[in-house]
Amino acid sequence: MMYDYTDIRTVHLEITEKCNAACPMCARNINGGEDNPWLQNSELSLTDIITIFPDRFIQQLNHMFMCGNYGDPIVAKDTLKVFKHFRSVNPTIYLSMNTNGSARTKQWWKDLAEVIGKDGYVIFSVDGLEDTNYLYRKNTVWEKIMENAGSFIDAGGIAHWEYIVFAHNEHQVEEARRLSEEMGFQKFQVKTSSRFFSSVSGSAKSYIKTIDRHGSEIVIREPTGAAYENLSTKVMTSLSEEQEIIFPTKKVDLLGKLNPELFNPHSKVQQHYDSTPIKCKVKEEKSIYVSAEGILQPCCWVAGQMYNWYHTPKGSQIWSVINQVGKDKINALNYTIEEILENNYFNLIEDSWGKSSCNDGKLQVCAKTCGLNDAFTQQYL
Repeated sequence: MMYDYTDIRTVHLEITEKCNAACPMCARNINGGEDNPWLQNSELSLTDIITIFPDRFIQQLNHMFMCGNYGDPIVAKDTLKVFKHFRSVNPTIYLSMNTNGSARTKQWWKDLAEVIGKDGYVIFSVDGLEDTNYLYRKNTVWEKIMENAGSFIDAGGIAHWEYIVFAHNEHQVEEARRLSEEMGFQKFQVKTSSRFFSSVSGSAKSYIKTIDRHGSEIVIREPTGAAYENLSTKVMTSLSEEQEIIFPTKKVDLLGKLNPELFNPHSKVQQHYDSTPIKCKVKEEKSIYVSAEGILQPCCWVAGQMYNWYHTPKGSQIWSVINQVGKDKINALNYTIEEILENNYFNLIEDSWGKSSCNDGKLQVCAKTCGLNDAFTQQYL
């Protein structure tokens, strides 16, 4: 068994699929353009949360954090209420959240600081300064982010600044670090993007094209400095041929026509995925992921395969596992977490790791994220 109900110590919660931003490499939109058409903009209410997470389960947890594949917690109606609920049921639980920071009032952020307290933190994803952050964090407002972060910190909240480095902002890293110290951020974390290695094509790309706030085409490029190189991505790049890949921003161009899981046994990258041993991060951490639909998955990476815009509906590999038990049977709004963990779905995922190849049923998403040289392990600098 992958893990027992009583083993779970961490919950990764996606409270909403909605977001105020339109980051070009985010799966909720087509390269910063139109919204992913397979999403329903689902959102969990406080009532849903109470249904999914009984008090006795919350009391066994060490950590609950809100992030997700598609949405930002700050746009969900009940985010603050949910944090308050977890804190009231388990006063010692560690609470955290990832956000772009560009929504809500100063009072809301002060209230959030009070409920999270010193047993938790908020990660503000800010990739540059006033003249560059918006290039990737599309639709966000610099002044609003700074105001909200300041309100949270001034009210006693612990804030971290997470900075994805690109070619257009790598010259500002140290200036942003100094600003974070002046504002009272307790941590400044430089991060490289793993998404320049394309899961669509199975090959490397050094840039993507998107549209800026004025409707003009811009190019988002990898950083050029050796200090900001993602070493894991470099290894995977060495297995593939560098090629120019121009992604669409409109769904009519490629929607549902790409299928990266038509596995090519002659590809060196594919051979790596087929043979790499898998050391599951969330199994070690005793962590589960709950989506804004209420779907229970081991992690955000597996959950993120359900609604990729470049697949036909239910066309990705994970659906071959989901269909063996039924999507309804892994929905925590319909079945308890304990019942879902016992219905064989998680075991089917773990069993796939022993298959001889991805074509034979080994989950490629697991090989990519928890195999050797995965692109996520070395993204933090």
